[in-house]
Amino acid sequence: MSTEQKLPNILVTGTPGTGKTTTSEMIAQVTGLTHINVGELVKSKQFYEGYMEEYDTHILDEDKLLDELEDIMQEGGKVVDYHTCELFPERWFDLVLVLRAQTHTLFDRMEKRGYNQKKRDENMECEIMQVVLEEARESYVPEIVVELQSDTVDDMESNVDRVKLWLDAWKKQHGYDG
Repeated sequence: MSTEQKLPNILVTGTPGTGKTTTSEMIAQVTGLTHINVGELVKSKQFYEGYMEEYDTHILDEDKLLDELEDIMQEGGKVVDYHTCELFPERWFDLVLVLRAQTHTLFDRMEKRGYNQKKRDENMECEIMQVVLEEARESYVPEIVVELQSDTVDDMESNVDRVKLWLDAWKKQHGYDG
């Protein structure tokens, strides 16, 4: 990030249903960082090129999304949540959290959301094959990628506590007195 950065940016990623939005909201509440739900941003600004009926999802227009986020990310102090990570520039993030969940937990969450069978099956396979974790490891330096279990509220609270400790250490290391 540029020398103008005030606070670090954190990416919270993982297969749909791993608790990204809930965890990101909790992190923002505890740390004062600003939460950016990329999925909601894409919907509200219509950053999509079409619709895939079989997966019941829009096709992302990556260029429009990245153009929108460029200046916002330069400000620092953001907690970004999205189900994929390789499209974001490496320079944007100081910490990348990959949330994981047991398959039965994930299945139940996706079923409650009303995902169709094809979408559920695809996401279950992605989680089992650790697709998002591998993407994160390939897209960012290993030191900033952290895999976290996210099955229960206790897991989420523990993960938020870890992020708070990390942020406190980051502030101390970078002489941040904001």
